[in-house]
Amino acid sequence: MPVTAFPAEAGIINEARELHRSGVEASCSGRHREAVRLLRRGQHLTNGLDPADPDTRSEWLATRIRLSTTFAAVMAETYGPAAGLDGLAEVRQLVEDVTDPLLQVELRGSIEHNRGLLMLNAGLIQDATAAFDSALQHKEHRLAAGESAPLVETLVKTLWSRGTAHTRLGAIGQARQDLTRAVTLATEHGLLARAADASHALGVLDLRVGDVPAALRRYEESERAYRGQGPDLPALLGLDRAHALMAAGLADEAGNQLDGVLEVLRAEHGTPRYLANVELYRASAAYMTGDLDLARRMASAARQRMRRWGCATCVANAVLLGLRVGTAVALRAGRAPRALVGRILAFADGLPVPRLADQAALARMLAVRLEVRRGDLDAARDVLDRVPRPGRLTPVDHRMLRRLCRAELAVALGDRAGALAEIRAGLTDLGHVRDRMGGLELLSGTALLGQDLAELAVTLVLEGGDARRLFSWLERTRAQTYRYEQLPRVDDPEQAERIAEVRSLAQSIHQAEHDGHPTTALRARHAERLREANRLGWHAGRWGRPRPVVGAPEVMARLGGRALVSYASSGDALVAVVVAGSAVRLVRLGSAERASASARMLNADLNALAPDHLPEALAHVMALSARRQAERLDAQLVRPLAGLVGDRDLVVVPTGALYAVPWGVLPSLRARPAVVAPSATAWLAADRAGTGTDGRIVLVRGPGLPAAVGEIDRLGAHHGTAALMSGEPATAAAVLAALDGAEVAHLAAHGVHEPENALFSRLHLSDGPLYAHELAGLSRPPRQVVLAACELALNRIRPGDEPLGFASALLAGGSRTVVAPLSRVGDRACAAAMDDYHRSLATGAPPAVALAEAIAVDPLRRPFVCLGTG
Repeated sequence: MPVTAFPAEAGIINEARELHRSGVEASCSGRHREAVRLLRRGQHLTNGLDPADPDTRSEWLATRIRLSTTFAAVMAETYGPAAGLDGLAEVRQLVEDVTDPLLQVELRGSIEHNRGLLMLNAGLIQDATAAFDSALQHKEHRLAAGESAPLVETLVKTLWSRGTAHTRLGAIGQARQDLTRAVTLATEHGLLARAADASHALGVLDLRVGDVPAALRRYEESERAYRGQGPDLPALLGLDRAHALMAAGLADEAGNQLDGVLEVLRAEHGTPRYLANVELYRASAAYMTGDLDLARRMASAARQRMRRWGCATCVANAVLLGLRVGTAVALRAGRAPRALVGRILAFADGLPVPRLADQAALARMLAVRLEVRRGDLDAARDVLDRVPRPGRLTPVDHRMLRRLCRAELAVALGDRAGALAEIRAGLTDLGHVRDRMGGLELLSGTALLGQDLAELAVTLVLEGGDARRLFSWLERTRAQTYRYEQLPRVDDPEQAERIAEVRSLAQSIHQAEHDGHPTTALRARHAERLREANRLGWHAGRWGRPRPVVGAPEVMARLGGRALVSYASSGDALVAVVVAGSAVRLVRLGSAERASASARMLNADLNALAPDHLPEALAHVMALSARRQAERLDAQLVRPLAGLVGDRDLVVVPTGALYAVPWGVLPSLRARPAVVAPSATAWLAADRAGTGTDGRIVLVRGPGLPAAVGEIDRLGAHHGTAALMSGEPATAAAVLAALDGAEVAHLAAHGVHEPENALFSRLHLSDGPLYAHELAGLSRPPRQVVLAACELALNRIRPGDEPLGFASALLAGGSRTVVAPLSRVGDRACAAAMDDYHRSLATGAPPAVALAEAIAVDPLRRPFVCLGTG
């Protein structure tokens, strides 16, 4: 082969180096095809050389090795880790020809790093850790001979990667040490993107040890750092944030997050591995929410991609999720095919241990549940004996499932006491997890993780017919969010800045609409800033220690002449536990589904009946339908309790769809004071709370209200000294200042429920939104809040009867009473109801009494409820 002139060779080598740099950049940005094209072109250039000059030859050889190393890693994304490892094995032979000892050390470090990554992605975690150890030895050696930013960056990447491997091995201390050092080094040398990578990995570590708020905080920090470097965000960040939300039981929010990630990856033709991972997590989120068809489809798609890619661990995870879906379908149908049990056990027995010990344990627990359903209790016991006790890093949902298996087996063996002991222990474990959660959504979401245990407990106790015991278990299993004491507010400047931006953008949108200008870009930025504020709320809670669950004697002592009715269901059986006087009684009320259907239809009829100017004929038809549903609910839910509650005022603790019942609409409860509470524990905490107010009445009118609803001056006339706020002066800041320490806060404003985070449900004021968390964060929240012009009462009911919405956020934040409608209310009807309500309040009537009298005037058009205590 003819010798090429040195300058020409140097130019070709430089071009190949630039192609390598561009290929690495394309690969890191997820542009897989572009990376392959660039790297192949670089290899073609270097393969056409054979320099004789020693220095040129050394540079040529180093460039070939770097190109081939990166190309092996990139090809592994398509053809699997085995192909990449084969490519690296060939590259390792080339290093022997490098004569410069420092360059040889540097190249070995790069190759070992890539070997570690491929092994890590293939699930060979211990082998990966050994490769990273070797890479770090070479890199530390090279760095000792002379420091530079590129060398430091490669060291940071390997520390971050080894920290990730240690995390997966459960070596928590070593993982935190590696990742913290990576963050420190990257920050010191201005490598902000690498610092974000390592901080992201620390979030994964926090999640691994069960600290969900800390993980979400890390992800938020990483996202800000990434955005500071450019607009693109790593797909893994969205994936890991979704994982954290699922760990807190927020499967709906996780699904929304993952849908967004999938959309981006598909549009950018993302790598099969990333797509498969996101599909698998999306399947998990669907499984948690009971959407088994979606879960099955996503798990199947992920399994096929992972099988092509060659990651055995990934394939096992996808197969396991498919088996979980199959088990859920079988249990729903009340049958447990022997063939399904056989497939599950064969899968578990075929998994390599200890590498996939968690997956094997989970599979065996599925088999235990099916064997119990089949009645083969000896087989169930034998399989359960092979499930190890949970360790420190065992996910909480796995711990709950093991408790459920033990409880269901105990029930089948006739050991009811043993079953309840298992359930009690499981719910205690879950309580410890809940105590670490940071925001209202995270607190409430954890109920999903213990839902099966809670339902089994209620079923068991209900079968025994012991009303006091059932009352105790209901309090232990429902609406735990409201047990937590409020802590003094700690201002979060970043969150305050985001909220200020949202308010400013809301005004900009309004101005653009007024001027006839486009609003698409403004709305997109508004939505983005709102999402950021929502995410900050996931880890910025202010909850203190949990109050103890109350017992029947404490409730009786506080009730006095009132009665408490706690509704519950088991399967399709609806019951009420009635606490009145010194007695606790159980009343069976028939079909839960029938009551739920009537509640939904009543709500729909009241919505249809709400408009002020409804044609008389239509209003008559809708009123007849609404009365029919109200009568049905009254006959099923209230009249069977008449002998126990008499004419007492009521405290109602609903369940499920019964949260949508406006109780004052039911004939037997007309003009009877009643309050709705998420649990007896929550009611008692609110009823015992001190006032902490200065007696002020604050009446607020937001923009864009109909004249009738906005007549706060008319309401103010009932109180004499009420502060009236409307128009431009009624800004969020001014309203908040006025409400701090107020006795009554009447808020007549349009509102929006925020499904991702109830604390960010909001009312519209003159300068933009006022958020529920701002009201709940006041040092002295208003004792009573009236939400007059919006449906922001109990907008969403999570598992465990955890109601979420603007009103529930206020109650959790310390307000004692919230008055709000459960369905639409006509403008005139709302104005008239509020006029009657404030007239009674001004004469000294308690809120529940004043509201009962106001509703009784026209129940079907005044579907307000009194929440909390009254």
